[in-house]
Amino acid sequence: MSVAAAAPPANAAAPPQIQYRDIMAECQRLMQKIAELEVDRNEHLLVEETLKPLDPSRRAYRLVGEVLVERSVAEVLPSVTANKDNLNTTIAALRQR
Repeated sequence: MSVAAAAPPANAAAPPQIQYRDIMAECQRLMQKIAELEVDRNEHLLVEETLKPLDPSRRAYRLVGEVLVERSVAEVLPSVTANKDNLNTTIAALRQR
């Protein structure tokens, strides 16, 4: 029998108070990340609602990284919608953790 197989896992050796503190800290980190993503999602939703009634050929600007790119509403709206949907999926996945 090897020594590694006989050693208990690191979390099992920690007192329950430390395990509880670690779990609560992880929970707080997840809640903060969810809050950040919800703010981003709400911004995407606002942009989507603003762009929908506009003429598809109208000029629109989109920030890609640190570069402001000029496109039409028809080009920008699908990517904003896709990003919003990805944020919704990510938020749902984090809530299940």
